[in-house]
Amino acid sequence: MRVTRSLMLFFAVAMAAGGCAQQPLMRVQMAGAPAPYGIDNVVYGSGYGAVAAPAMAAGPAYGMAPAQGYAAPAYAMAAPTYAAAPAYGTAMAAGYPAMAGYPGMMAQPAAYSPNAMQFSYTLDSGDRLRIVVFGQDGLTNSYVLDASGQIDMPLIGIVPARGLTTDQLAARISDMLRQGFVREPHVAVEVEAYRPFFILGEVAQPGQYPYTPNMTVETAVAIAGGFGPRGDHKSVVISRNYGGSVYRFRTPVTAPVSPGDTIQVQERWF
Repeated sequence: MRVTRSLMLFFAVAMAAGGCAQQPLMRVQMAGAPAPYGIDNVVYGSGYGAVAAPAMAAGPAYGMAPAQGYAAPAYAMAAPTYAAAPAYGTAMAAGYPAMAGYPGMMAQPAAYSPNAMQFSYTLDSGDRLRIVVFGQDGLTNSYVLDASGQIDMPLIGIVPARGLTTDQLAARISDMLRQGFVREPHVAVEVEAYRPFFILGEVAQPGQYPYTPNMTVETAVAIAGGFGPRGDHKSVVISRNYGGSVYRFRTPVTAPVSPGDTIQVQERWF
């Protein structure tokens, strides 16, 4: 039985082999695998695996207007504009503050304040000064400013003093003494008696009166005998010489008075 099965299997294999030998062979050409896509082996044009080159917009030429697709950058802030600086030695331009001490220019004068002289008293005709030159007894004395605002001292002669403070006058005298008279002068100046004030108008006794420190308009009116029957009790007009100019202003009766002031008490309306 086993021999019969083996013979049958042998004959089946032999018949299959003979059938295959009688069929013609067919050659099949297989296409090669496409090359991997990469930057080193990209093929532009037609054919298998051709990839079209990406379209890129051309950049604008240097110095020319931007090409389509290239928008010029927009800036939200415009360039700042600057006012032209004033020429040297000319008047100040609009928008430039006055500069004290600027060469070739005159500083703009500040607006006058009625209380300015209360802080920096300037000398004028009628002031009597006590001038002390340390170590020089012949120069230490009392001096009165004359009508021209000057004093006359030994050795140095005429010294202009109008419009100066006591410290400024001391510095001027020191400079004059240093020019061949005293090697290292030390000078002190103080007001011994202030120039008088004047009061006019609706007061009992108008005229000239000696000035006392910390005087107010009410004090001046009291010295002049009080208000007249029709005097204005609320305000007066003061004329004051300051810096070589005369200023007139209305002020209440509680305002301070400076040496040399002329007080005008006006009539009231009712």
